[in-house]
Amino acid sequence: MLRRLALLALAPALMAPAAARAAEDTNAWAGQFFTINLDKKVYVRLEAQERFTNDAQRLGQLLLRSLAGYRISKNVNVGLGYAYVRTDPVGPALLDEHRYYQELNVRLLTTESGLTLDSRSRLEQRTFEDRDGTSWRMRQFVQLRAPISANNKLVAYTEPFVDLNRTSVQRGGLSLWRNFVGVSIPLARNAEIVPGYLNQHVFRDGDDRTDHTANINIYVTL
Repeated sequence: MLRRLALLALAPALMAPAAARAAEDTNAWAGQFFTINLDKKVYVRLEAQERFTNDAQRLGQLLLRSLAGYRISKNVNVGLGYAYVRTDPVGPALLDEHRYYQELNVRLLTTESGLTLDSRSRLEQRTFEDRDGTSWRMRQFVQLRAPISANNKLVAYTEPFVDLNRTSVQRGGLSLWRNFVGVSIPLARNAEIVPGYLNQHVFRDGDDRTDHTANINIYVTL
């Protein structure tokens, strides 16, 4: 059963359409995630992500994100959030983004062996300095965590991004697809580090691009 669930979680990565021509880049991403429980129902999540692009030689994107969340039940929670994103690509103009979002998180499966399957649906309203209009985007994240030793878990997720409208900064339709596989390593009772490989496919009007990313995240719960 474990093998079948792992294959199910990774299936989108295997089935994601491959472009006939695609540019490639090597990235290195780091993330720091903090969850602060205010009580049994209400929590705050804070995070920072640094994304080094162009063969991991420059800081191509900085993301600072916050969320206020509420636990409806043991397996369901909702949240409202804001993110500031600075994107500094080579060539095109630098973009300062103010992103508002709503999300629904659902625990789909828990087994006695410790395997979990989680879903996150996130709706984003993206606004950009010196640009008109609001870009709407939907993201659907599904993550599998499966024990592989007494202290470690396999972590695998898939997340397609779908643009709900076309603006000067997004093309409309499927725009990104991320697939990740890594290992959870505990640092302390409420802290873990998750290093792994992230494949990001960027769908574009011209040639697509595939980013091969060394990704390392730290998660802390307070």
